[in-house]
Amino acid sequence: MTTYTLTYFDFDGGRGEPIRIALHSAGIAFEDKRLSFTQFSEQRSDFRFNALPVFEVDGVAVTQSNAICRYVGKLASLYPADDLQALYCDEVMDALEDLGQRLGPTFSMKGEELRLAREKLAGGWMPVFLRGLEQLLVRGGGTWFADNRLTIADLKAFVNIRWLTSGALDHVPADLVQRHAPGLVAHQERVGKDPQVVDYYASRR
Repeated sequence: MTTYTLTYFDFDGGRGEPIRIALHSAGIAFEDKRLSFTQFSEQRSDFRFNALPVFEVDGVAVTQSNAICRYVGKLASLYPADDLQALYCDEVMDALEDLGQRLGPTFSMKGEELRLAREKLAGGWMPVFLRGLEQLLVRGGGTWFADNRLTIADLKAFVNIRWLTSGALDHVPADLVQRHAPGLVAHQERVGKDPQVVDYYASRR
């Protein structure tokens, strides 16, 4: 039997969360290896590219979150078989990586530098990004991003939009998504009510 291990940070969210949800929804047994930030700092040099997540298949390590999402999405029947729908799915996941790339550098900032950087993003690039992402949802039919059903792209969008609307990001208004792309908020709520997603979070209690 194939064995799977996912190594990621010890919180619900981020790049590892869509992978966890997909594996759980498919009933695929895996070791959910969660590291504190301190543990990661101590072990960082042991990881390829000094980054997480890392997904192991029979002990062979694979990196890059979107590559892992696609693989696990296929295992869980959450990735389109149709080439065009797969392209739509990939576009959404890659766009969401742009969000992380833009916000990532701000996490090392403090005080006024952090405020100015986040406010610049919230007042400039982020509304453009959110409207663009909403357009991808509309293209997919308005309910799901691709294949007329829940896919790994929806799970990744769900995790990211939930984060943006949580109020956890200092100097990024919690209503930013609602103001610029309300369809994404409705999508996040829809995915959050999906039985597979509900069951995953119930299992975390």
